Amino acid sequence: MKGSVAVVGGGVAGIQAALDLADNGFKTYLIESKPSIGGTMSQLDKTFPTNDCAMCILSPKLVETGRHPNIELLSYSDVKSITGEAGDFRVKVLRKARYVDEAKCTGCGNCTEKCPKKVDDDYNAGMSKRKAIYIPFAQAIPRVATIDAANCIYLTKGKCGNCKKVCGVEAVDYEAKDEEIELNVGSVVIATGFKPFDPSVLTNYRFDHPDVITSLQLERLLSASGPTQGHVTKPSNGEVPKKIGFIQCVGSRNPRISRKYCSSVCCMYATKEAIIAKEHDPELDITIFNIDIRAFGKNFEEFYNRAQREYGIKYTNSRPPEVIVGADNTLSVKYEDFNTGELKSQGLDMVILSIGLDPSDSTRTIAESSGIALDEFGNIATSIEAPVETSVSGIYVCGVAQGPKDIPDTVAQASAAASKAAALLSGERGTLIKEREFPDEKTLSSEPRTGVFVCHCGINIGSVVNVPGVVEYAKTLPNVTYAQELLYACSSDSQEAIKQAISGNNLNRVVVASCTPRTHEPLFQNTCREAGLNPYLFELANIREHCSWVHMKEKDKATEKAKSIVRMAVAKSAFFQPLYKQKVSLINKAMVIGGGVAGMTAALDIANNGYEVTLVEKEKELGGMLKDMTEMHDGKKPSEIISDLARQIHDNNKITVMNEAKLVDVEGHLGNFKGTVLSGGQETHLDFGAAVIATGARNLEPAGLFGYGSNSRVVTQAQLEKMLAENLSANNITMIQCAGARNPEREYCGRTCCVDAVKNAIRIKKANSKANVFVLYRDIRTYGVTEKLYETARELGVLFIQYDKDAPPQVQDSAVVVHDVMLNEDIEIETDLVVLSTPLISGEDNSGINQLFKVPLDKNGFFLEAHPKLRPVEFATDGVFLCGSAQAPKLMEEAISQASAAASRACTILSRDFIETEAMVSIVNEAKCIGCGTCVTVCPYNAPALEEATVTAEEVSYTAKKSRINPAACKGCGSCAAACPSGAITAQHFSRKEIGEAIDAFEQGIKSIAVNEKVVEVTV
Repeated sequence: MKGSVAVVGGGVAGIQAALDLADNGFKTYLIESKPSIGGTMSQLDKTFPTNDCAMCILSPKLVETGRHPNIELLSYSDVKSITGEAGDFRVKVLRKARYVDEAKCTGCGNCTEKCPKKVDDDYNAGMSKRKAIYIPFAQAIPRVATIDAANCIYLTKGKCGNCKKVCGVEAVDYEAKDEEIELNVGSVVIATGFKPFDPSVLTNYRFDHPDVITSLQLERLLSASGPTQGHVTKPSNGEVPKKIGFIQCVGSRNPRISRKYCSSVCCMYATKEAIIAKEHDPELDITIFNIDIRAFGKNFEEFYNRAQREYGIKYTNSRPPEVIVGADNTLSVKYEDFNTGELKSQGLDMVILSIGLDPSDSTRTIAESSGIALDEFGNIATSIEAPVETSVSGIYVCGVAQGPKDIPDTVAQASAAASKAAALLSGERGTLIKEREFPDEKTLSSEPRTGVFVCHCGINIGSVVNVPGVVEYAKTLPNVTYAQELLYACSSDSQEAIKQAISGNNLNRVVVASCTPRTHEPLFQNTCREAGLNPYLFELANIREHCSWVHMKEKDKATEKAKSIVRMAVAKSAFFQPLYKQKVSLINKAMVIGGGVAGMTAALDIANNGYEVTLVEKEKELGGMLKDMTEMHDGKKPSEIISDLARQIHDNNKITVMNEAKLVDVEGHLGNFKGTVLSGGQETHLDFGAAVIATGARNLEPAGLFGYGSNSRVVTQAQLEKMLAENLSANNITMIQCAGARNPEREYCGRTCCVDAVKNAIRIKKANSKANVFVLYRDIRTYGVTEKLYETARELGVLFIQYDKDAPPQVQDSAVVVHDVMLNEDIEIETDLVVLSTPLISGEDNSGINQLFKVPLDKNGFFLEAHPKLRPVEFATDGVFLCGSAQAPKLMEEAISQASAAASRACTILSRDFIETEAMVSIVNEAKCIGCGTCVTVCPYNAPALEEATVTAEEVSYTAKKSRINPAACKGCGSCAAACPSGAITAQHFSRKEIGEAIDAFEQGIKSIAVNEKVVEVTV
């Protein structure tokens, strides 16, 4: 066994898998075929449904990967073959000649500037030009130039050589050769992603016209770092378009071109792009032509509704057969409106082709050379009960290489694959790793020497705030020794620039004016530490979310506000003192709450990684909702899946199962929790270092809906499951989709309902081909490879009838009446059995569990993850994780992936020898403390406690209650400091002096204060 893992593919999936493995104690090789990591996510402008800047949330991950001492990055490299067996693989890697020495290149860009050769820029999807020697994008990791050998004048013709002439470190090497190396690793994770569908094969869509572009090209136009700096213009003439049309399912759901699957992401990215385009130009007229809108993910339906309600985006139920180019080169589409049956024509200034996701070429190459099975679509084949395990033991897969999926599912699957690889090699954990080393910390001088770094964030800040003006203003502030503007403060070259400025100017305070500290503060703190500065001598001034984004129409005022924010940060930072984390021992055990398929999987993964785990289940038996199902959508029997998991749990001596048990109390913090479990009238006290919440969900009981409860012929899909197992007698079955979902009371999509309905419809037709099955739907949401179920159902004769949300079906005595939107007429369907497809709703125990662990719920009662894209199985509360339908409705294979992901994240804690407390915690001045207990009452984390202390005054000693704050439990929120009546508590980094100085600095810039109808208006 080797304690190392090769991760193939450097997109967001590969990055997450590599970070999880490295944090779990394994040497990790991250192999990427392109010159830098980041994948397609690095090309995106925003991410749905939050519209977070994609690069802003990805960049810290890029830098963290590049810095990690246990990740060896092999960029511009291709895997040629994988041989061997689990625990001992040989991976042959071709390191392509970059013609630039990675060890020497500083990423200065001089070579790119002097290169005369221009070619299409792949990063900008061909919408602009780059040089023959190039760095792909500003935040690239590694930030090393690469020569495009096919286009380099010197390499093709022996002329030029400018790049070599101007390289001050002599990094350019025209004699470089490809090199093949072999890695010996214990496991392999394949994260080779996808390639965008090439729409040129569909000549009917006229991709040869300059104003017909792909969705990825539009992403680059919308991006602040793109060819038009975020402004949508027509490529043909640079004019601003007035009408834009999106055509969905280009390269998806099309059997004629062997693309029978749904690409899962296109409906939502089109909606996102339409919203962003409208934010740039509110006058834009945007239509999205679609077959179905598949807004199935968490908060996706709400996002889709907001697009229509707030932005006026139009959705037309149609699939235009072609794009027509007129004699004057104008564009139009002719289409049948499925809702009216009318043939219509619409002129457009631009057409956006929402392209699907094809399996990448490297996926097939690696699979064929390594004996890994592929599915019918060219994805790496897995099963629904083992969604990250390939046909070769010890080789795992994640992300779109396994099938189409969005970023949250990709990230979760990446952690899941890491969990499986780590479990395989658990005995070798820590054998090949090295600890991160930092230089000695500088001694803090008496006088503050502050450096201010102001970020453009492309145009996110720079197009609104006068960044050079803010920099010049910062130079005039007290204690500011150095000020500089940065294009992207979070990029690797900017991190180096900050470190050089710290050392070159002997800085002892750093202020970065950029975006949110929630995602970026740790990045900059680490940079300060690498420069020898205590990380808590740093302040992040948020001039994006708090300034440029909210004042984008008031540029002058935004600039003045940015100056005020920087002035406050500088004033506050002058009083910073070094802070230090404390090391605390931890309990290398876990607790999993919930014994459904997600909880069972999480417990097994943690145990297989070598840690003891207690599985707490409220029912008599394990299995959760899966016990109520009789067949999965791939034909497997749920009972067999449950039995296999239960057998593995029974055979694993590291797992303790507590049935008919309830967690009733939790105290403690990351690494040191104490829980009380009530079972059989007895209380059991358990210590654990991490917890996974897998409490699942429950079926909605739709009382009164469509006659349910009063009409015996009306049942739910869950009830139909049992009836099918007992030989269904009905011959005429009508299913009604979105029963109790996608409405004002419950806005979200049930996600699993369409798959369940189509699966059961197929079962009925296969059991009785003469049965009549009707599915009444608003949108059929059989996403990903489950689209083939939809096709199978239609082939078997299942009839699908679309209804409008404002005209739901009417259930009568022996029939269902529905208004068919395609025929535009009412249809009466003779019906023996009405089946309601109801959504999963949040578990009834969620409101109790969330209070025990101090974790949030969303408006629908599901648990709220820390970040919807990059932290889908984590909470803001450290040491607590979530998975499965406790987070939102999902299919079994998705719940299993999330469970393994939660286990992986938990194991990054359990694998440590100790944990480090927060440094920004509250401290108590015992001389001032009066022992009133106010701090104990207000603290949401149970950090303070009143303890007996010996007090000496004028040679008299006595005991008194004094507050003591546990630094391991404290989160530095400051509630105690604000509430303390005697001023005995200080929230470090937010002391009264520091906050007071910031307020005083703000007041210096106030021109006027007015109160208007209870609204305070401050002019700065």
